[in-house]
Amino acid sequence: MLCWRSADAKEVEILVLRHQLAILRRQHPRPRLQPRDRALLAAMSRLLPRPRWSIFVVTPETLLRWHRRMVRRHWTYPALPRGRPPIPDSVQALIVRLATENPRWGYQRIRGELLRLGCRISGSSIARVLRANGLQPAPCRAAGSTTWRSFLRHQAAGILACDFLTVDTVFLHRLYVLFFIQLHNRRVHLAGVTANPTGAWVAQQARNLAATLAEEAPVVRFLIRDRDSRFTRAFDDIWHEPAPRSSARRFRRRTPTPLPSAGLAPYAGSAWTIS
Repeated sequence: MLCWRSADAKEVEILVLRHQLAILRRQHPRPRLQPRDRALLAAMSRLLPRPRWSIFVVTPETLLRWHRRMVRRHWTYPALPRGRPPIPDSVQALIVRLATENPRWGYQRIRGELLRLGCRISGSSIARVLRANGLQPAPCRAAGSTTWRSFLRHQAAGILACDFLTVDTVFLHRLYVLFFIQLHNRRVHLAGVTANPTGAWVAQQARNLAATLAEEAPVVRFLIRDRDSRFTRAFDDIWHEPAPRSSARRFRRRTPTPLPSAGLAPYAGSAWTIS
């Protein structure tokens, strides 16, 4: 019906609706909105420029909060009990005692001694208990050892980390952003954005970034990534290939070894390295 009306009629109707809205605002400063009203206003706010948001009965901050709530509720899954049962305090005290009295014993050695005593506990749990009590790994507990912090400080110029982050649109469509970060200067490179990341797409974005870094960045010796299936063999082979400049970038392929993520902590829960 609106297409058959003249422009003047539409302008008059808009003025009448605005005046009626002003009257309602005076009578009800805080209107009670239903969930469908919030969803409609949050969706329509994305179709108008930010300076025009003053026409809504709520503030722009409220509209943004509603949108964040919609995204959070859309991706909320049933709460299930997670994690393993806690380690008894007596076992934790025994782990700390073994690590303190034997500074060269690693996690697996302590695990083996606990198995002899009838305590079945994983090496990762032993590492977590030692970190909670301020004890470092076996090489760092011994005198004169190089710490992990000092290693990163000296090798950060040759370390590159990568991971995915997600962004939800106003219509609750999830986009995946592939990014890389250089640890020595914390510079983040946004490689690409897609709704359906595949191994071929990730490999192509890595190939584009490798060509860029070959001209402006130092030689990359270590690549930190997780065990995502989209990081395929083709992705790893890109970093094994020689760089286009004289100082060729080569990697030796080994089994991924767990390492704490130094510059990737805000983006990923765990990291792995390929040297």
